[in-house]
Amino acid sequence: MKNLFSKKWIRIPFFTLVFVFAAIGFFLTASYVAIKFRLTDQAGSVDVNNRYFQSIKGKYNQAYKLSKEQVKKLRYESLERILVLNKFHPKNAQYTMNAWRKSNNEVEVMRMIDAVDIQLKDNKKYMAAVRALKNKSKNEGKYSKLSVFEWMNIEEWKTFKTAVAKDKQLIDSVEKVTGVEGRLIVSCLVGEQIRLFNSGREAYKQWIGPLKILSVESMYSFGVTGIKEHTARNIEMHLKDSTSVYYLGKKYEHLLDFKGDPQTERISRLTSYRNHYYSYLYAAIFLKQVKIQWEKAGYPIDNRPEILVTLFNVGYPQSVPKSNPKVGGSTIMIKDKPYTFGAIGFQFYYSGELFDLFPFKKKKFDWNEVV
Repeated sequence: MKNLFSKKWIRIPFFTLVFVFAAIGFFLTASYVAIKFRLTDQAGSVDVNNRYFQSIKGKYNQAYKLSKEQVKKLRYESLERILVLNKFHPKNAQYTMNAWRKSNNEVEVMRMIDAVDIQLKDNKKYMAAVRALKNKSKNEGKYSKLSVFEWMNIEEWKTFKTAVAKDKQLIDSVEKVTGVEGRLIVSCLVGEQIRLFNSGREAYKQWIGPLKILSVESMYSFGVTGIKEHTARNIEMHLKDSTSVYYLGKKYEHLLDFKGDPQTERISRLTSYRNHYYSYLYAAIFLKQVKIQWEKAGYPIDNRPEILVTLFNVGYPQSVPKSNPKVGGSTIMIKDKPYTFGAIGFQFYYSGELFDLFPFKKKKFDWNEVV
């Protein structure tokens, strides 16, 4: 054996292996001791923004118990904050906006904004914009809670909204058979009803207001939309006359067919106190007829509710297609202030009032037709 280790080519590899295994053993033993006695632990650092994280901890803990109004307010607040962020970091604003639209979780969206606030806390311009927005919110109680459209602040308007809501199904039905947007039909109804509420004060006080119903005309004009008899006859005639500039096509020809005496049935339809369907149907057909007339003449008014409502008020004789039609019609006095029929229709259409019942369609006419 001694002679064996005396040989250099055996001795050197042998001792090399011994030292290698000894070194490995020492390393493993040292590692075990270090871990056992926690000699390898690193002291954890506290994030420099820890106090900001703490300030938002539980910030919205009660959010799920908020009232509908409070949740709505939070939604508006988050949208305003996104608009501010968009001025500084559009990319992050877009991400947050996507979450705002798709998640329906106001709390998490506000936490997204909090995360941005922490990151941009040293950006003086951004923080100044945020403070300005917060100061604006604090002062919002000083702003008027009334509608910018003054006539929508009267008691009669509240009555009208309650009354027309009862007719939603009828208006939806007319919308479906005519392809005329329900909100546009109601825009014609608004002017007529507000005029009647204002002029017939005694009737309003005695039964219209208390019962929250629409006023039905039965003398010079008829129904809740105030259709004159000669206008009704013309609407019926133009439905069937294929040579008329108001002709809508064969699919509409029989919308107003009678079962008995036309004059008796016509008045009965329009003056029904229980069912206002035909008041809305005649109004919708008229709107579509003048729309077609102007379209054929090369002056489309599809997107001019103020002109369509004006024409509804003044009738066929004044429906003369031109490049610069005027908004107007009958003058209606509301609380000693004059309004034109067309302007009232326009203001209602774009006011946002009753939008949950009568929203915008993609188009005001024939939005559901496949070309």
